[in-house]
Amino acid sequence: MEFTDVIAGRHSIRRFRQEQVPTALLEQLIAAAVQAPTASNLQAWRFLVAVEPSLVHKLDLFSPGLSGNPPVIIAVCSDLEEVSRRGSKHSLEYGCMMDAAMAAENLMLKAVELGLGTCAIKSYHEQSVRRLLKLPDTLRLELLISVGWPEGEPRAPQRKPMEQVLFFNEWEETK
Repeated sequence: MEFTDVIAGRHSIRRFRQEQVPTALLEQLIAAAVQAPTASNLQAWRFLVAVEPSLVHKLDLFSPGLSGNPPVIIAVCSDLEEVSRRGSKHSLEYGCMMDAAMAAENLMLKAVELGLGTCAIKSYHEQSVRRLLKLPDTLRLELLISVGWPEGEPRAPQRKPMEQVLFFNEWEETK
């Protein structure tokens, strides 16, 4: 699969087949995630992969953005203790979030290549998710990613034309 096809094929999947994802494929997703850029090479992201069906179901209950009954939910977290020790205030405020987002994108693009579907989720009841995953206070939950085999073909959303989003040298008002 050409990389351009991988990018074009990444859509938010909200309906999954009830089929487990092999551990080897999940490890490939995380291996792709950790190749993402990271501020000051902190590598403060941590990935908790929920595969136990009862845990995934409970997480889904506290995550209205999930839906679709995914077989896997990946929590992308930042290790704030490590960032405090090795990073800066800027890293704590912005760097971790940016690092997590870039790692998530790598993970989601790798999923497309493997035939898997994903959806990045930020709408969840944080305290409930933290409690279910037994996250220590030193980890900040950045986002959840549902993962699984897509049920059906996703509808590709319309994208704005380039003349509305691309500018060179200076801002121009679009009509």
